[in-house]
Amino acid sequence: MQSRRRFLKTATRGAAGLALLPNIIPARLLGADAPSKRLQIAQIGCGRMGRSDMGNVMTQPIGQIVAVCDLDSKRLAAGKKLVEDYYRQNNRSFKPLKTYHDYHDVLASPEIDAVVVTVPDHWHALVAIEAAIAGKHIYVQKPVTYNIAEAIGLRKAVEATKVILQTGSQQRSEHPWHSFRGASEAVRNGRIGKLHTVKIGVGLDKPSGHPPAPMTVPANLDYERWLGSAPEQAYIERRVHPQNLLEGRPGWITTEDFGLGMITNWGAHHMDIAQWAMGQELGGPLTVDAKAAFMTNDCWTVHAAYHVEMLYPNNVQVILDNKFDNGIRFEGDEGWVFCTRGQEKVTSSDPNAADADTRPPLRASDPKILTPSASDLIHWPASKNHHLNWLESIVANTQPIAPIQQSARSLEACAAAWISMKLGRKLNWDAVTESFPGDEAANALRSRKARKPEYDFTLALQRAGIA
Repeated sequence: MQSRRRFLKTATRGAAGLALLPNIIPARLLGADAPSKRLQIAQIGCGRMGRSDMGNVMTQPIGQIVAVCDLDSKRLAAGKKLVEDYYRQNNRSFKPLKTYHDYHDVLASPEIDAVVVTVPDHWHALVAIEAAIAGKHIYVQKPVTYNIAEAIGLRKAVEATKVILQTGSQQRSEHPWHSFRGASEAVRNGRIGKLHTVKIGVGLDKPSGHPPAPMTVPANLDYERWLGSAPEQAYIERRVHPQNLLEGRPGWITTEDFGLGMITNWGAHHMDIAQWAMGQELGGPLTVDAKAAFMTNDCWTVHAAYHVEMLYPNNVQVILDNKFDNGIRFEGDEGWVFCTRGQEKVTSSDPNAADADTRPPLRASDPKILTPSASDLIHWPASKNHHLNWLESIVANTQPIAPIQQSARSLEACAAAWISMKLGRKLNWDAVTESFPGDEAANALRSRKARKPEYDFTLALQRAGIA
């Protein structure tokens, strides 16, 4: 027991006292005394995950979706129908939803209190930054941004404007994946002894099998604007989203100009939990050494097979490998604990979301590891539902369960691994300066130049006087 106390002190001190940070978030549930005025919410992005987010938000009584926005008019109309049908079928009073092509018009509307940002990764930062500047509260899908510089910029915007931002790191909430909270709390409280290794599997993307071939842009899609900050290129449906499916997995996820692949896609989920468990939610690795094979002669361009090794404070080694089971295995000198999503999926088309077997999604070397102890010092704040936690945090003006200060760090670790993949060598990372000391090539990949000034998030920050 004495060694466990020493571990807890070390973990807390190593994270600069951050182990107690989550306690500032109240478990405040609204009941009969809730204000009659619901939060007025706009959904920006009505594709696969946008529909999932709408489904979660519109079921909450303290929020009301009043507007939808998308650059694809077919998806825009489908998003409007989805929400109105739900309200109608559930006898919820509502006005016909407003539809928007340009998110700037959403942000200019005084009736909008908050926005859900479910756009491709390369658009996350600019939409969310401008939403913060407009005084709108934000729910933004993970990874919180496309690259490291954007994560830092978004954090600055949120802290300057004091809006509430929740990142879509749903594994921090109890439903539907309680396994991650249980495992990370066990590790944080030293129930597996001194943590020495974390093994993470985030799945594997495979080539499409189709060579890139330019196509005619469909009339219903504003492709020029959809490209945003990304490099100029011809339209290819398999690199954007399917035109005949609303729930189909979009190709931008596997196109490096728009998303960096599994390392940030699923990596943002699992690295977030790993850093939470380690007490490094405001820290990061010391070194990153990654190798990967990138797709060639294919529509898709992200990494395929990969192996990543990171060294964290307290001599903890974090390993990601495409051969590992999807999930997180924490190994200590007194046992191990493993957590995964099991049979639950994010959407029906999401690959690698379910185990191939029926073992419990939360398991350990000893069942006692999964049982809270009276000597536990760390207890995660209650968050029954991730979207509800965001809405309640807005009402209470408190930090949500997945704030930008922590999700930015999760993105940084994943993006640092991607940079190591691209350069093919080991990198040193400084979590204080959020940079690679003395490494010009690596630091250059923390950001990219926007295709046009109107898509440059740094200019949006400058106009708002945010340094």
